[in-house]
Amino acid sequence: MPHRTFFKFIAPSLFVMLLFIALPILSVAYQSLFIEHEQILVEVENCGPFGCEKELRIDTEAMDRAMEESPMGRFNWLGTYANTSHLAFAEVGAIWRDSDGPVSALRAMLNLPFYKALIFTIAYTFIVTPLGMVLGFFVALGVNSIPRLLKGPVIFFSLLPMIVTPLVGSLVLFWMIDSSGVIGANLQLLLNDPQLSLKASPTLTWVTLFLYGVWHAAPFSFVVFYAGLQTVPGDTLESAMIDGASRWERVRFVVIPHLMPLATFIALVQLMDNFRVFEPIIGFSAAANATSLSYLIYNDLRGSETPLFGSAAATSMLTIIGVVILLMPVLIRTWRDFNRKV
Repeated sequence: MPHRTFFKFIAPSLFVMLLFIALPILSVAYQSLFIEHEQILVEVENCGPFGCEKELRIDTEAMDRAMEESPMGRFNWLGTYANTSHLAFAEVGAIWRDSDGPVSALRAMLNLPFYKALIFTIAYTFIVTPLGMVLGFFVALGVNSIPRLLKGPVIFFSLLPMIVTPLVGSLVLFWMIDSSGVIGANLQLLLNDPQLSLKASPTLTWVTLFLYGVWHAAPFSFVVFYAGLQTVPGDTLESAMIDGASRWERVRFVVIPHLMPLATFIALVQLMDNFRVFEPIIGFSAAANATSLSYLIYNDLRGSETPLFGSAAATSMLTIIGVVILLMPVLIRTWRDFNRKV
C-alpha cells in the first residue's frame, strides 16, 4: 500500500486519538506542575452587642484576583511528585537511612499513602489478571464441550459478572460478607467464631477484593477464548486424537499455542483495567485497609472541600507511567513475534 494511501486510511483514527487521548494526557501533565493558591487571610473585627472580636477570614477578593492572574494555580514544577502524598523522596530517604534492613524499610514505606496504594494496585493486578485468564480459559473449554442445548443458559450465567455494573456487584458481595449476610454468617458458624469479620481484617479484605476481581475479570477472558476455540483447526485435533493424544495433551499442544495471540490481547486489556482498580474499594468500603492509585485520585478530587487538581493530576501521570511499564514486556514480546513471522 502506498504511504499516501496508508496515511489517508489511518488519518481519522490518528485525529481522534490525538483529540481524545494525547491532548487530555498533555493537559493533565501540565496541570500536575501547579498547586492550588494559598488561602489569603485577613483579620476583621466582628462587633456585637457584647463587644467586638477579631477573627480571621478568607479574603475572597484577593483569591479571585489570584485566580484571574493564574487560573492553573501556583507553579510548583515537580514538587508535587516529590511531596509526602506521592513519591515522598525525602521521607523514603530518611526511612532507608534509619531502618534496620530492607524488610523494615519496606514496612515503613507502607505508611506513606502513595506506596500503600501502589503495593495494593500491583498485587491486585498481578494476582487477578492471571487467575482471571486461567478461570476464563477453563470455563471456555467447559462451555465448548457441553451439548448445544445447554450452551445458551451456561453462557448467560458465565457472562453475568460482566453484565453487572462493577460498583453494584461489589456492593452485593459487600452485603453478603457482612456478619448478617449469607457468607459472613455461615463463615462464623463454620469456624465457630461469632466475632469473625471479613471487613475488619486487612488480609481478609485484600483476599475478598482479589476474589471479586477474578470473578469480575473472568467473563472477558471467557468470551475471547471461547471465540478463539471456534477457530481451532478440526483436522489438527483429529490428527492428534488418531495419534493417541489425550484431551489434556490436545489442549496443551494444539489449543493453547493456537490461542496464544488472544492470550496476549487479553493480558494487555486486563493489565490496563486491573491497574486502574477503583470500584471494588468504594463498594466494599475498604479504604481503611486497601487503597489504589485510582482511589487516591478520587480522594484528591472529592475527599476535601477544595479539589486538589494538581495532586490528582500528578497521581494520574504516575498511574499512566505504571501502566506503560506494565505493558512494555507484553508489547516487546508481541513485536518480536511479529518480526519473527515476517
